[in-house]
Amino acid sequence: MFPVIVCLNFLFGVLKKYTLIFFYFFFKYLYELCLVCSGYTDASKLCVQLQNNSEPKQPQSGSPENTDNKILPAKRPVGSTHGGRPVNLVVNHFLVRFNPRVTIFHYNLDIKQVISHGKRPAKKSKKKVNLRLIRDKLCLDDPARFPLNRTAYDGEKNLYSAVPLPTGQFNVELCDIEDLLTRTYVVSIKLMNELKLSKLEDYLSGKVAYVPRDILQGMDLVMKENPSRHRISIDRHFYSSSFNAEDDFKHGVAAYRGFQSTLRPTSQGLALCLDSSVLAFRKPLAVMDFLKENIPEFDGMYLGLSLRRRVAHALKGLTVRVTHRVTKQRFTIAGLTAKNTRDLWFDFVDPKGRDPTVNVSLVQYFRHKYGKDIVYQDIPCLILGRNNRTSHVPMEFCILSVGQRYRKELLDEVSQDKYDAKCLAWPPERRKTICETMQAYDGPCGDVTQNFGLRIDKNMTSVEGRVISPPDLNLGAPDGSVDIVRVENEKCQWDIAENSVVEGKQIERWALIDFSSSDSSKAKDFIRNLRNRSRSLGIYMDEPLLCHFTGMREFSSVNRLEGLLRSVVEEASRKIPNRLQIIICVMAEKHHGYKYLKFVSETRIGVVTQCCLSNHAFRGDEKFLGNLCLKINAKLGGSNVELTQRLANFEEEDHVMFIGVDVNHPVSKKSTTPSIAAVVSTVNWPAVNRYAARVCPQDHRTEKILEFGSMCRDLVSTYFQVNRVKPKKIVVFRDGVSDGQFDMVLNEELSDLKRSVCDENYKPTITLVLAQKRHQTRLFLENVLDGGATGNVPPGTVVDTKIVHPFEFDFYLCSHYGRIGTSKAVRYCVLWDENSFTSDELQKLIYNLCFTFARSTRPVSLVPPVYYADLVAYRGRIFQEVAKEFQSRSNCTSAFDRSFYNLHPDLENIMFFV
Repeated sequence: MFPVIVCLNFLFGVLKKYTLIFFYFFFKYLYELCLVCSGYTDASKLCVQLQNNSEPKQPQSGSPENTDNKILPAKRPVGSTHGGRPVNLVVNHFLVRFNPRVTIFHYNLDIKQVISHGKRPAKKSKKKVNLRLIRDKLCLDDPARFPLNRTAYDGEKNLYSAVPLPTGQFNVELCDIEDLLTRTYVVSIKLMNELKLSKLEDYLSGKVAYVPRDILQGMDLVMKENPSRHRISIDRHFYSSSFNAEDDFKHGVAAYRGFQSTLRPTSQGLALCLDSSVLAFRKPLAVMDFLKENIPEFDGMYLGLSLRRRVAHALKGLTVRVTHRVTKQRFTIAGLTAKNTRDLWFDFVDPKGRDPTVNVSLVQYFRHKYGKDIVYQDIPCLILGRNNRTSHVPMEFCILSVGQRYRKELLDEVSQDKYDAKCLAWPPERRKTICETMQAYDGPCGDVTQNFGLRIDKNMTSVEGRVISPPDLNLGAPDGSVDIVRVENEKCQWDIAENSVVEGKQIERWALIDFSSSDSSKAKDFIRNLRNRSRSLGIYMDEPLLCHFTGMREFSSVNRLEGLLRSVVEEASRKIPNRLQIIICVMAEKHHGYKYLKFVSETRIGVVTQCCLSNHAFRGDEKFLGNLCLKINAKLGGSNVELTQRLANFEEEDHVMFIGVDVNHPVSKKSTTPSIAAVVSTVNWPAVNRYAARVCPQDHRTEKILEFGSMCRDLVSTYFQVNRVKPKKIVVFRDGVSDGQFDMVLNEELSDLKRSVCDENYKPTITLVLAQKRHQTRLFLENVLDGGATGNVPPGTVVDTKIVHPFEFDFYLCSHYGRIGTSKAVRYCVLWDENSFTSDELQKLIYNLCFTFARSTRPVSLVPPVYYADLVAYRGRIFQEVAKEFQSRSNCTSAFDRSFYNLHPDLENIMFFV
């Protein structure tokens, strides 16, 4: 009986097992059949996708992922950071809470004026203020369908609404109160997009990889709607319409306080980053009061010829509004009338054509037409131009309009110092100003923001930062050995008075050109002081081969300077066969011909030049002479300071090359002016303090470096020539890139670099880091006593939590000592990392590199490869200005000709730009 029971149990178990297997494959077959019928051909992939979507997606660390053949920025490495001592900070990030179920509606507005037959056609207005008036009138006419406080407008084409709006064409009538003319506009409204804030929540939580920029742009405009209604809008900044008494510079000018803000996705959620700013404006004074402030001799009475010219110069080009009639129009002052007000007569034409034309005086016309008696009749009227028409208006009826910028360069010396002090506010003052702006009625926290369902925390973000310890440095000792220096003071500064450079160049062949026309005794004293100071630093200078004395007139032309430099080089070559190492130029003053000197010496002759002003050179100051020696030594290939320990994450045999990249864009809007791309790279390892440079013009205002790959390939070849080995690892630091250009750098510039440098036999590992300086984030000490005398965060302060990106690899590092104003940290964003840096390793590496800047005895604010690239790009801009002069003379396109920017072969691999 027992064997039978055992057999039955065995058979039952087998039948159960295979029944389950049968049903599993049967339902799997039905499931896949349904998927195929629904259009899916790969069920396994879909199952994985469904499984991923069913759980919150965590950001992945390691190499950047590739989605739709597009490389995405690197994710933050897994693991917490622990390097450095903790410090409590507050940051000008204000948390923004939003309802993910809310939808913002994006509309396109097209506004056109209806021109009636038989009337003079009006010029289409392109000013934002006029378009805003039309939008406001549309909302005023039909507030039920177009609620003003539920919309945000950029003054051009984009309108965002918290509620659906009617689409189509709508007529808006605006009436000019003075001449009772009614102008009709057709406003066309078209729905462009529905911005679902749930997509932003998905991005912040890491469920989607691509940032919803359209949503951020819409919400950013919503934040700016309230200040745009109450403040002066200038280049994304908003300034108060009034000024404080202590900000008055007199002479019709005052400093106005404002702010700039932007929305940023951060680890704590969406944050509003707001920073304060200051700008000088003309005060909205009555023209008579303005003239009395500017010209003490002006009293409203008779103007002599000299005084008349001064008045005309002070007023021409300013915009005013008039008070004798009701209008919102602004007029530009074209000049002064030739006659005084009492002597002005004109032919009055009846607009209705009933009465004949009569000759009337301006005084009578204003009395009868506007009921105004002109008081100041013995001075000229203003000639106001508008729409190619001019009118004569007495000065007493004109007031300067609000929002007229005043250039800092035009301020007197005292006012400039006051202006700088207000712009460079100390941390406590800046922090207070920012908090007051958040509480102000005309700040970003208005009714419109709340109507879109946005709630802003008006308290700054508290965050724990870390202060990285400074590295040990190698400097020269008096006996010629290497001395290890520990930088432990508040400023992280080392003293070159007690030490010398690590490797001083022997300067045997040099010349002096004194452009100050001074007597030879001053030049001899300068030479003696310079040689003594260089000797104390371990840099040995012989007597100059020759001294040439001339005047600043030599800077008047390129050809004149070139002839002078060539004659000096030739005279020196007659005394010694080898070429000059350097020419030291003592200038009497700053001169625009400086660009000629650098262009000729660095592209045509091939001799390094070092310029200095005579009032500094002949003073014999030890600090000035020491800094001058550091520059000269670096330019000639010497080494001023080196790191004692190897850089983090690298071995001695790695051979790492650091690359710095920057693009300098022209201020001019003319397409005939090129942008300048600059690429620098280290050529020594492991000291990494000597650089080679390449500079190239490219299309006007093009941020992408068109020749990036070829420039880097050339620099890798240079590294090989110097070291007889190619670098195994490359770290690229890119400057001047906004968040919206990350994709371009990753998928175009990085690809260009790999195609140009890598091959089957050479594949270096590459890390790409962006350095962002143009952001509004400011770090403040929670307790001022944690900092030094200035109240700034100490050098080495790093933040990589809460205020950084939700999952991408970025951090803020303040590497310098803030001597003036409030320190500004640099934001470093890692886009690509094949060298597997941890956060601690990369932060420490960048901070240590900041101690290797050749012409400084303290850490600099920006990683040196980028700092040097900025200098080289500026040098390229100098070359472009010279090319522009050649272009105007010969009608050629030398400004875009790359050969015009080619460095002399003797200089392209040394630091001529320091």
